[in-house]
Order: sequence, then C-alpha cells, then structure tokens
Amino acid sequence: MSEPAPAPEPLPPPLEVADIVRAHGAAFLARYGPGLSTAQRRALADVAVCRTAALGGHVQRCGACGHEAIAYNSCRNRHCPKCQGSRTAAWLRREASFLLPVEYYHVVFTLPSALAELVWQNQRLGYTLLFRAAQETLREVAADPKHLGAQVGLLAVLHTWGQDLHYHPHLHVVATGGGLASDAAGTGTTPTRWVACRPGFFLPVRVLSRVFRGKYLAFVRQAQVAGKLSFHGALAGLADAAAFAAWRRAQYRSDWIVYAKPPFGGPEQVLKYLARYTHRVALSNRRLVRVAEDGVEFTAKDYAAGGRRRVVRLPAEEFLRRWVQHVLPRGFVKIRHYGLLANRHRTERLTLCRALLAVWTLAQVVVGILGPEEARRSDPRHCPACGAALWRVVAELPRSAAVAGLAAPSPTAPDTS
Repeated sequence: MSEPAPAPEPLPPPLEVADIVRAHGAAFLARYGPGLSTAQRRALADVAVCRTAALGGHVQRCGACGHEAIAYNSCRNRHCPKCQGSRTAAWLRREASFLLPVEYYHVVFTLPSALAELVWQNQRLGYTLLFRAAQETLREVAADPKHLGAQVGLLAVLHTWGQDLHYHPHLHVVATGGGLASDAAGTGTTPTRWVACRPGFFLPVRVLSRVFRGKYLAFVRQAQVAGKLSFHGALAGLADAAAFAAWRRAQYRSDWIVYAKPPFGGPEQVLKYLARYTHRVALSNRRLVRVAEDGVEFTAKDYAAGGRRRVVRLPAEEFLRRWVQHVLPRGFVKIRHYGLLANRHRTERLTLCRALLAVWTLAQVVVGILGPEEARRSDPRHCPACGAALWRVVAELPRSAAVAGLAAPSPTAPDTS
C-alpha cells in the first residue's frame, strides 16, 4: 500500500511595503526623520498599521453558509499599496460616464533631470506648474487651425517615480482624439461641429515639446520674480538673480521630452489604462522579491534593455528614502481634468459632443475591466466563500496602539511639504 503524499509546504505570506516600514521604519526615522514632511511621516505610520489590529475592524458572517472572517480597517492613505482597489473602482464608475466614442491619445510630459532638484525643493509649486504648462500646451496647440482647430478634453495624472524609485516627475495625459471646433471659442456661440484628428495622429510632438519648454520656464521665472521659489543645498547659488537667469537660459538649449504613444483602440481600452495608472503608487507589493535584514529586492523594468525585468537591490533605509520621496504634499490633487472634461460645464459640453457625434449614451462594464478580485473588493456585501449577498457585520473590533516608533504626527502639526 503506497504511502500518502506529503502535505504541500505552506506558501509564505506575501511581501508588503508595510513589512519594510515595520522592520526598518524606526531606524529610517532616526536617520532621516528631521527632514521629513508631515505628509511623509503620516504615510509611513499609516502603511505600517494598514489592515492590522492597530486600526480595529469588524467580524463578518454570511447568513447563507455561516462563514466568518475578520476584516481589519484600512488606513485609506493614497500612497498605501493596499488601499487603492476600492478607490479605483469607484472613481472608474464615475469616469466611464465622461468617455466619448472617439479615439483617445496618451501623451507624456517629462521634466528634464536639470529641473528635478528644483521641483523637489518646491514640490507643490513645481507640480502645479507641470500641470499648468502641459494642459495649456495641449489646448493651445490643439486649438490652432494649423494643427487641429478644436477644443479637446484632457485627463492628467501626476507620477513622480521611475521603475527603480528614483525621483522622476512626469505627467500622463489622456486626450480626446478631436474636439469641438474652436472657431466658436470666445464668440459666445455654440460650436456646431466635431473636429476629429487624422487617424493615428494627434498633434506634432516637436511642437508640443517646444511650447511646453517655453511655458514651464516662463512660469518658473514668474515664480522666481515673485519670490515663491526656495533654493537649498546645491541650488543655493540660484537665489542670486543673475545666476538664476543664466541657469534658466541654459535650459532652453536642451530638448524636452514629450512622448505621444499610439492611440487607444476605444473607450474600453482607455478605462483599462486608467484602472492601471490613475491610482498607482510608487511601488506595488507584487513587485517585492525579498525583504531581509540586509536589504530589499524588487523587480523593475529596464527600458534601456527593451523593457526586460531586472531585480533592484537596496539597503532597507535607502529603499524607504526613495519610497518616501513620492509622498505628495498634503491635499495635492494628482488627477485633474481640463478642456472638455473640466469640472465647470462638463455635463453641458459632453452632451453637446454626444449630440454632434450622434451618440447619446455610452455603456461601460467597469467590473469586467477591473477583474473579479477588484470587483469583489469594491462590493463587500458578498460572501467570499459562497458569493451570497448576505455578508453582515456581527461584531466590532476596537483600535489598538500604533506601531512603536512610527506614531503618526498630530493632525495639528505643520505640513512642511
């Protein structure tokens, strides 16, 4: 008689950024704490306790099969890798109602490395100027009859990281492949036609690059004249007006990168893209390979090698230093709408667009785009065991003390970001 097969080895628990924060956060704060903003400290503290007993939770029971489970509360911090699923689902449901049955284009605006340190020292202003320069560039060039002659719709998303977590501020913009004819702009009359892009072509990237460079550097100069820029460390010399003027002139001698990707196949592909990019954080838990005393390993795409995956190895404190760079200033809005999609009069403009396109409704199945796991998370009323819609809270679990050494700052503490 054959012996029974040995039981399979239990799978190790999945690795999380929270593991690194809990294990090495105190040492990191001892070394870098004085230079961190309130928002950065809050992000470290929140990630460390997310979905643990520290935040409390509740016991749920299925009225159909009797299955019970403990669900700990999430931290709801927008930089936490575990807190984006339900937020993305709710946002996508709203965004789906704004889509039009046209081609959409993906344009990326990247700041040169020479400006990265200036933006890092002036994050709120630097990011705001990036949004302003990019959206004004697209709207101005698109409205020019030599290129398109239309008022386009834009959705812009700020990312600040590269694959290896280095500081790399850039803006992803999703643009409608056409828009309302701009010849009615400023006349008080209603546009009477939709102007479509040439198939597969949005706007000339060389023109976009030059206009973007000119606008951003002009905005930076205005900020410097108004005394709104700070200069520290290696940039301290730029506090001198003559030195700053020479530095700014030098930036005109380099080409700025504006990259236009191939158009999306349609609104459904746009939603799939938005589901991946809009609420993305600097590093997802699934990219972690190893977390140990001697450091952290995670995967990264090597774009210089055709996008092949490689493993990046960093000491734990250096990993946290890079990770915390991408915590945005408190309250800063990282997803913005412009043009046809701007909040003001958006409903009226989209209604007109659909009338001119002879389309009144556009149904989207967001659950199909997110996938079953994300869909279940976004609708917590269903039992994970049997799927019955009889999942009820039967007990509350109180909060416990915060993780030692990572207590979040007081809500009244000043935000220096």
